[in-house]
Amino acid sequence: MRRAWSSVLNSRHLARGSTNPPLVQGKLRLYSMRFCPYAHRVHLVLDAKHIPYDVVNVHLKDKPEWFLERNPLGKVPAVELESGDCLYESLVIADYLDEKYPQRPLYPKDLVHKAKERMFVEHFGQVARNLLKLQRSPDNEHLEAVQTGLDVFERELASRRRPFFGGEVAGMLDYMIWPWCERIDAFELLAGHQLLLPRNRYSLLNEWKLRMMDDDAVKISFIDPKYHAEFIASFVTGSPNYDILAEDQNCNKSKL
Repeated sequence: MRRAWSSVLNSRHLARGSTNPPLVQGKLRLYSMRFCPYAHRVHLVLDAKHIPYDVVNVHLKDKPEWFLERNPLGKVPAVELESGDCLYESLVIADYLDEKYPQRPLYPKDLVHKAKERMFVEHFGQVARNLLKLQRSPDNEHLEAVQTGLDVFERELASRRRPFFGGEVAGMLDYMIWPWCERIDAFELLAGHQLLLPRNRYSLLNEWKLRMMDDDAVKISFIDPKYHAEFIASFVTGSPNYDILAEDQNCNKSKL
């Protein structure tokens, strides 16, 4: 079952001229791009809450016409409901899913605490933007900007004194920042000597990262750092290879 679902997650990205597969009854449709950290957020929420869904990967450099009809911005993630309504923007989708599907709530019940979690998610947006600058220009200025942002989360973990930002188990804040933290090892592979999370500065975030890698939802969509690194390298050239995992999957099948 895991291998079959992996095949769906890693399917080729549909481009202009393609046909959108029919919706599957009883499932949400997630339009994704396998290496997009924003789409990754929605995968994590769906999997953490055990919401049935199927996946269609979209080629973002050559978008299908039918996708632009569903999301005029042409961005992933987007979720199509059985009603035909289509939602987009990762945080909007995450909030909708947490309210619509009450099993395993990811936000705290207290409204003030919930608002603070959203504030930290917004704050991480600056870290994400600096990571994008770092991947395009791996210099010390961008590295320090990333680390200054991560200092806030190291201090926050220290103040909460819990294994996860969400408490004893991962919550919404954990899942909203994880996609970029999963890619940290890939940045280090590309940058060589540059360590984004040196242990002497981020002991708690390093421990949190190991715990997150053991989370069931994280395991489902996890991508090995070498593939993240390969995608980032192709993205920087202006010719992103969205189908790295599909190609590797087919290669492995041919060896059987």
